[in-house]
Amino acid sequence: MRVSNPLIRQSYRHPMRTLMTTSTKPTPLFQPTLMQVSPRTPPVPNRAGTPPRLDCCTRTPFATDSRVSCVDNEITERNWWKEVTVYEVYVKSFKDSNADGRGDLKGIIEKLDYLKALGVDVIWLTPVYQSPMHDEGYDISDYKAINPEFGTMEDWDNLLAGIHKRGMKLIMDLVVNHTSHEHPWFVESRASKDNPKRSWYFWRPPKIGADGKMMEPNNWESVFGGSAWTYDPVTGEYYLHLFSPFQPDLNWDNPEVRNAVHDIMTFWLDKGIDGFRMDVINMISKDPGLPDAPIVNEGEPWQPGSQFFINGPNVHRYLREMNERVLSRYDIMTVGEMPGAVDPQEALKYVASDRKELNMVFHFEIMDIDSLPGEKWIHKPWTLTELKRIVAKWQFTLRRNDGWNSLYLENHDQPRSVSRFASDTSTERTHAAKMLATFMCLLRGTMFLYQGQELGMKNLPPENLEIGVFRDIETLRFWESVLQKRRADNKVKIHRIGPLGGIDPVDEVDMSDVLSSLAKKSRDNARTPMHWSPSPNAGFTLPSVDPWIPVNPDYTDCNVETQSPDPSSVLTYWKKLLAYRKQNILMIYGNLRLLDEGNEEVYAAERTCGRNSMFVVIHWRGGSGVKEWEVPEDVRGRVKLIIGNYVDGEGEDEDRRKVEGEWENGKVVLRSWEARLYVPCSA
Repeated sequence: MRVSNPLIRQSYRHPMRTLMTTSTKPTPLFQPTLMQVSPRTPPVPNRAGTPPRLDCCTRTPFATDSRVSCVDNEITERNWWKEVTVYEVYVKSFKDSNADGRGDLKGIIEKLDYLKALGVDVIWLTPVYQSPMHDEGYDISDYKAINPEFGTMEDWDNLLAGIHKRGMKLIMDLVVNHTSHEHPWFVESRASKDNPKRSWYFWRPPKIGADGKMMEPNNWESVFGGSAWTYDPVTGEYYLHLFSPFQPDLNWDNPEVRNAVHDIMTFWLDKGIDGFRMDVINMISKDPGLPDAPIVNEGEPWQPGSQFFINGPNVHRYLREMNERVLSRYDIMTVGEMPGAVDPQEALKYVASDRKELNMVFHFEIMDIDSLPGEKWIHKPWTLTELKRIVAKWQFTLRRNDGWNSLYLENHDQPRSVSRFASDTSTERTHAAKMLATFMCLLRGTMFLYQGQELGMKNLPPENLEIGVFRDIETLRFWESVLQKRRADNKVKIHRIGPLGGIDPVDEVDMSDVLSSLAKKSRDNARTPMHWSPSPNAGFTLPSVDPWIPVNPDYTDCNVETQSPDPSSVLTYWKKLLAYRKQNILMIYGNLRLLDEGNEEVYAAERTCGRNSMFVVIHWRGGSGVKEWEVPEDVRGRVKLIIGNYVDGEGEDEDRRKVEGEWENGKVVLRSWEARLYVPCSA
């Protein structure tokens, strides 16, 4: 693929991204292979001896059996964490209760009834611990204290009580690959070479180059660009930071570090939380030799070293130890963020039940579908068959090997899904956002929803976008690295027009292509304030207050207040989908079979569990045209439309009967971004 501007590629690479290439082979999209992590317990029939009967048409609630059999000789244990909908709250942008322009804990308390009515079961809080906020809380200086920016420990206690009172649960973000450089552990560690906490972090003396100058201990590139090492003049050594210099990496090979992490976890679990989302947890074990990375980017001083710190040599030993000493003692849920080269076979080492490590992982294969390998900021076109291939292999491999999927299209690190995977134009956004909701809800796994996704919130508008809008450290470091390289190379220069129409004597490089990349992929797209109302500042804070980051200007049309009473809104549609998913065990545990796998415009699938099934069909294209899709003969028959983003499944209207008849007759006509959910009905 030709890259529109190779200078971006030369200036910044993302070392956490997988180096796998995308297959372009024709269907079948996925050739399943079973991974034998360890011997499995033979399947056991359920109490009745047959799969629990579910009448999909009448929306029967969950069966009471503790096991589910959806295929002969396959038994899935039911767990509460498999059946919940998790809602991520990016605290700083959710709701400001004290008019300082930043969201806080009391603001979340104000909106608990909204989250309950939406259908949320579990709230995931981004870090609210004490932090200097260089990476928006993912640089923690005290794990047992609340950042005053968000409130007090009393506020946190009240939030937890309010969540539990409403029958919901709370999970916290656990960030223990690194700490803040202001954490007392690191302050002690850098004080002297013989400090007891020196070995809690990675310190190394400088290398001496051929020219006699000091060099970094190795050539690893930071995830945020530049070297992964920073020199500390206090002791004359470098410390390792896979992210920013404000986030030094902990040395998990030191048992004292692991004990301290276990103590932190126990502290919060004893306070009553219901689990953890674990930040970059597959990066906690490094190759003990910290060797140089192979040269893959010629002419660049820093190279991606992910092979030496992703899925490292002791990561599974450390997680099993964590499970034995802490996690197994509580009825909780765990999900580990797994950037980099994590495929389903690798994921099973973390989540297969007999491994006794974690419940689920967040993988990045769908998140990487629109980027070149290792190049977050360089957009590439993607195809629907690529997406199907990813879905098929994760759904099949984890199901057949006793693993469990997490389902997500958005979070605080990813741009808005309607802008990224569909269409955010004024005429198409509503149907496109509903389509994506349907796609997510019809997969097997635990649902993770990000704030504003239920409204169809979109990316920042690319028109007239300026670098001053952005706050994210990764985004700003990328911008600066490209800017400095272009200035040094003296390339792609333009002349500014002065205030009187003449040529400004100051030359500057053209960064318009970089702004275009930021508009698509910056993390700040997801971090703009939540849209509560059409009033100024979207009801996030008072109209007279400047929010910490600008509000997306489309809030006047896209907000909770406007969408709540609207039966055709994205918010209403999400409520229906989540309610239906709670009532139907098939949508959670059922097996997935793709239909018409090679179709580049239509995503169609069958979900089955025992004798029950349902079908989803999606037109993954916009525009004014329609798509006629031929229903495979083996699934034709009389059906009932349950949910559709154009036609409602309730009532006896002519449109509903028409679309049900199309399926039975074998020819379905789909409009722009149309999604339908059917269940078969007896004659």
